[in-house]
Amino acid sequence: MSITRRIAIATGLTAALMGSTAMAQDNVRIALVAKSLGNGFFEAAARGAEEAAEELGNTEIIYTGPTSTTAEGQIEVINSLIAQQVDAIAISANDPDAVVPALQKAMQRGITVISWDSGVAPEGREMHLAPSSDELIGQTIIKLAADNLPEGGQVAVLSATSTSTNQNTWIEEMKAVMDQYPDIELVATVYGDDLADKSYRETQGLLQSYPDLDAIIAPTSVGIVAAAQAVQDAGKVGEVNVTGLGLPSEMAGAIESGASESFAIWNPVDLGYATAMLAHNLATDQATAEPGAEIGMGRMGTATLDEDNQAAMSEPFTYDASNIEEFKSVF
Repeated sequence: MSITRRIAIATGLTAALMGSTAMAQDNVRIALVAKSLGNGFFEAAARGAEEAAEELGNTEIIYTGPTSTTAEGQIEVINSLIAQQVDAIAISANDPDAVVPALQKAMQRGITVISWDSGVAPEGREMHLAPSSDELIGQTIIKLAADNLPEGGQVAVLSATSTSTNQNTWIEEMKAVMDQYPDIELVATVYGDDLADKSYRETQGLLQSYPDLDAIIAPTSVGIVAAAQAVQDAGKVGEVNVTGLGLPSEMAGAIESGASESFAIWNPVDLGYATAMLAHNLATDQATAEPGAEIGMGRMGTATLDEDNQAAMSEPFTYDASNIEEFKSVF
């Protein structure tokens, strides 16, 4: 092989490598941070984010999170993402305040930070995407219980963690409309920390402490499944109705057994998709997070930010025996 040909090949290889590097550098890397790994809701959201990345092109989704629902675990994840120099961090927070210093550090390094699902204090993010309006969610979860208690009764709430931003807000919004249901009595609120075994034990405690309990409202996809199983194992099907927010694929059995009459949820695939679209548009300077801004969410439409730079994606949808078969294989 001639020297000239060797030089030509080497030059071509160098150019190809430089081109590949440039393409890699052009990729927008979006970290989707879950409350914890191994949760079906967040895994479905990650599928939606991947859908958005494929549609956008030159976009990489890094799906990550701690192994348990703690702020400390998320802070470790955030620091790792800062070291990786990702372009955007989209987090569903376990604690609205504890993660703020780490996220502020990320923003100081030029990383776009948004929260989704469970919010971060305003100083720790550029914007927040709620899956639905907090008012609608609060109104929905109490109505789901009340619709099956025409004569009233006792209800209890099984939440995630005591510091979970979205859970606490939804419960407060629920309480705000309790006067519309004067015959419904809220007897307790307990926390399962988004852990199946603890949620199951907390449900057992509710059943023992309140023998006249009529319904359990679990606005958490982990808690609602565990509560339904505990009710079924206790032989309380038909006596205690489990409702709240859950995934059709995980709640189909509870609907079939009668442990749950109905429940609601937005589509987590859509939520992950919309979150990735927003993060991409902000990270690439196609939009700016400011009050009144309208930021594209692809097929999910447009997010309009309020005075706190928050937006809602869509209304929750109710699932029951009439439609569960249609959706249980979807998410």
